[in-house]
Amino acid sequence: MRILMTPISPIFLPAAADTEAAGARLAQCLEGGMVVTLSGELGAGKTTLTRGCLRALGWGGPVKSPTYAIVEHYVFSSLYFYHIDFYRFISPDEWETAGVAECFRPDAVCLVEWPERVGSRLPRADVALSLTYPAEPGQSGRHLAVAAHGARGQRCAIALTPIASRFEAR
Repeated sequence: MRILMTPISPIFLPAAADTEAAGARLAQCLEGGMVVTLSGELGAGKTTLTRGCLRALGWGGPVKSPTYAIVEHYVFSSLYFYHIDFYRFISPDEWETAGVAECFRPDAVCLVEWPERVGSRLPRADVALSLTYPAEPGQSGRHLAVAAHGARGQRCAIALTPIASRFEAR
């Protein structure tokens, strides 16, 4: 049975460090076979959130956007982590020739930027994240929206709840 959780209220992330902290909280619930999608405009903080996630998992090396490479691969002792970026895809049909389907496996986490570029070819996300700029002119920071599918996705939404509470008073 799949459980669809109502999205939690958008979380305000005032600075890049807070976006990294959200990624670190997300890392606590990740396990093999999970798909996490990250939507948002260019510069919205998708790679920053991913960096926080990877740092929390123990990655000490550089973390760069996979915009040109399409896939950045990180290996941990018990998990493969694929950071995938479909920004450069013009058509969902490119999924077939890019070879990315092989990344979606039971011993891997796939964190996917620009999921809308491949449409229904992408396996269903356990967690769908969206980073947006504040609507108020002159306000810095980002808003993080979270939607979870199934029990694993719900655990991730719950893991992000302390981040939301931290900024409620602002």
